[in-house]
Amino acid sequence: MKKRDLVQLVKKKGQRYSNVLGINVNSGEEGEIFKWFLVSVLFGAPITESSAIRTYRCFERHEVLTPQMIVETGWKGLVKILDEGSYTRYDYKTADKLLLVTGNLNSQYGGSLNQLHTEASDSADLEKRLKQLGKGIGDVTVSIFLRELRGIWSKADPKPTPLVLKAATELNITRSDTPQEALHELKRFWKQNTVQGKSFVNFETALLRYGKELRRKKNVER
Repeated sequence: MKKRDLVQLVKKKGQRYSNVLGINVNSGEEGEIFKWFLVSVLFGAPITESSAIRTYRCFERHEVLTPQMIVETGWKGLVKILDEGSYTRYDYKTADKLLLVTGNLNSQYGGSLNQLHTEASDSADLEKRLKQLGKGIGDVTVSIFLRELRGIWSKADPKPTPLVLKAATELNITRSDTPQEALHELKRFWKQNTVQGKSFVNFETALLRYGKELRRKKNVER
C-alpha cells in the first residue's frame, strides 16, 4: 500500500467513533468510559451502524448513561428506548444483556469499568473479565470497546475484528489469518508508515470502515 493511499484512507475514514458521538474516552473518566461501553454493546450486534448510533442517541436523550440508570430504567424501559432507536430486532435480548452486565459490573467492581481494568493482570485477563460480565459480551464487542482505549488503558490491546482483518488483507497490509499475528503485522506496518497527527486507533478504525464497505459491496454483487 502506497503512503499517499494510506494517508488518504486514514484521513477520510479514520475518525474515532467516540469522537463522532462526543464521548471523551481520552479523559479516562468513569462516565465517559461507560458511555463508550454502552455504544460498544450496541455496535456488537449484527445491526447497521446508523441504527446503533441512533439508538445510543435515544439513551442519551433519556439520560440512561450509567450502570445505575440502566438498572433503574428496568427491562420495559430499556426495550422502549431500544425500540425508539429502531433496535427492534434485538430489543428484548439487548435489554436482558444490559441488565445482566450492569448488575455484574455493580456487584463485582462497584459499577466501575476502571476498577475492572485495575484488577486485570494483563490484556488477556482484561478481555476475560469483560466477557465474564455477561452472556453476549463476546470477542467483537470487547474488540470494539478496547480499540478506542488503546493508550488510555495500559492493558487495552485487543485483536482486530474480522472486518479489520478483511480490509488489511485486501490492502496487502497483512498476510496472517491469525488475529494475534495480524495485530503484530498491523502495528509493524503503522510504525513504519505513521501518518502525522493520527494514531494507530485512527488507522484501525479506517480499516474497519473500509472492511464494512467491502462487505456491503460483496452483498450487492450477490
